[in-house]
Amino acid sequence: MSSLAGDSIDGSGGSGDSGGSGLDHPIFTESIRLIRGWLGDTGLEAHEQDVLERLVHSGGDLSLASELRFSPGACAAGIAALRAGAPILTDTAMAAAAVAPMARRTYANPVHTLLEWAPAVPPPTGTRTAAALAHALQAHPGALVLIGSAPTALDRLLDLVAAGQVAPPPLVIGMPVGFVGVEASKQRLATSGLTQIRLEGSRGGAGLVAAAVNALLRRGWLEDIQNG
Repeated sequence: MSSLAGDSIDGSGGSGDSGGSGLDHPIFTESIRLIRGWLGDTGLEAHEQDVLERLVHSGGDLSLASELRFSPGACAAGIAALRAGAPILTDTAMAAAAVAPMARRTYANPVHTLLEWAPAVPPPTGTRTAAALAHALQAHPGALVLIGSAPTALDRLLDLVAAGQVAPPPLVIGMPVGFVGVEASKQRLATSGLTQIRLEGSRGGAGLVAAAVNALLRRGWLEDIQNG
């Protein structure tokens, strides 16, 4: 829970810019300085590096660097959609609560959890979040989709896009956590052709998907300030 309290719930964080134009806490700024030194040269472009550093801070784990993957242009596409006011859909209330403060401080993107559209009773197969996906994307076309818990929700998203029932989201952040169906769903995402940020293996969670999108919100906002 420390990742949410220290990184996402209070909206602090990001890399590079001291103070972050009011978005960063000094402790976070110092943490990022240390993390960058420990990581060394990652070969990532600047936006990807922002995401990585924030994930490491949120998860307290430098080894996340070896499992983080980006499709070409994923960060730029995500920032462009956020600048345009795209909604953010998450699969858990915890992730939504972690993203909402940064969204309010930057582009005021609406943040929703799939549970708002979930049936009261789980379906015979799948999960409530998976059942909610089609309704949520119909209500909010063009939303970024964050999956940090349920691989069934990620599988359902991939099925809906492949069947042409929903448009491809501008960005999918796929980091479901656990051991049942998780790695298979991530491999499906990897080969789907969707614009994506994903974490391979069994790790993931609400704090990490929130950290990833918060890094993009922060970076886009600071670039806008710097560009006038």
